[in-house]
Amino acid sequence: MKRIVILGGGVGGTLTANLVSRKLKREIDKGEAEVTVVDATGSHVYQPGFMYIAMGGERAAKLARPERSLLDHRVKLVVGRVDRVDEAKRTVVLEDGIELAYDQLVLASGSRIVPEAIEHFAEEAHHFYTAEAAAKLRAALDAFTGGKIVIGIAGMPYKCPPAPLEVAFLIEAELRERGLRDKCEMHFCSPIGRAFTIESVSEMATPILEEKGIELHTFFNVEAIEPEAKQVLSLEGEELPYDLLILVPPHKGQQFLMDSGLAPAPGGWLPTDRNTLQVGGRPNVFALGDATDLPLSKAGSTAHFEAPVVAERIAAAIQGRQPAGKHAGYKGKVMCFFEIGDGKGTLLQFDYDHPPKPPKPNRIWHLGKIVFNKTYWHTVPKGRV
Repeated sequence: MKRIVILGGGVGGTLTANLVSRKLKREIDKGEAEVTVVDATGSHVYQPGFMYIAMGGERAAKLARPERSLLDHRVKLVVGRVDRVDEAKRTVVLEDGIELAYDQLVLASGSRIVPEAIEHFAEEAHHFYTAEAAAKLRAALDAFTGGKIVIGIAGMPYKCPPAPLEVAFLIEAELRERGLRDKCEMHFCSPIGRAFTIESVSEMATPILEEKGIELHTFFNVEAIEPEAKQVLSLEGEELPYDLLILVPPHKGQQFLMDSGLAPAPGGWLPTDRNTLQVGGRPNVFALGDATDLPLSKAGSTAHFEAPVVAERIAAAIQGRQPAGKHAGYKGKVMCFFEIGDGKGTLLQFDYDHPPKPPKPNRIWHLGKIVFNKTYWHTVPKGRV
């Protein structure tokens, strides 16, 4: 019996499990292989939808489904939180003491937000990285009648890199629709020297910021929030007053990865081979999605293209062959939509060797994102696209 254990029931973990199950159907049916997904809650959440909760177009209840409903019937599901990985024994130890043996281990454990890393974040700053926080931001926007809005990034890397800019563009469009735009100042703060990490995307986004009257502040690394003065301060010494503060919270990898010696502190990101997706040179441990240290977007769209590679390499190892075909190695492929407001969007598509060349924003790409959001449950996790 060869045991494949996958930690995490998000996009990457679910898709990998289903693809491995498909590739090893014969071995599983004969009792020679077993695929198990371990998920903390047993609920699969479509996190890109959180932004639309904040913008008033989505409800949390529609963004979650039972993980079991998305998995192939050959895949086992264990609901529980991981305490540690014991590499010497090749076991995963859960917080309730259950131990799961593995021959192949997939770390699709995602990232976690740590807003507590910045004092006063919880009471002063809004974000949209959980359904609850997105709903609170929606309520704040509903109550907003004018003033200074500051949107920024309080730590890198973070999930869904385009999201802060998308939110800025969508809020600006909403304020115009509500007749409040002339009563508002909008500021966008980037921790680097341009609006977006990828230069070609920044070149597309910066003129849109200017056109919409959103002031760009570069090299603004959030250091502190002063609630009495209603100011956010940067490490570089800039002070920005706010009436509504929206910040991407700091992110880290999972604590159990650091505790297990798999990921270095303080970030907790897994040292992942850019082509094989193996962790730290280990032939039987793979990582994908937000958990890796790869220089790519931490997004479901990244995990979507990494999962077939992990599945192929695991299947090859168990079947005693070399990885083959277009998924033998990962080339850094990422593809995602980018909202700019007013019912328009564009597309970001790139890999390690080819930076994105965003087409001119139009309604087609916006509609493409809406369609993708609606069809996600029937396609991506089950490996149908």
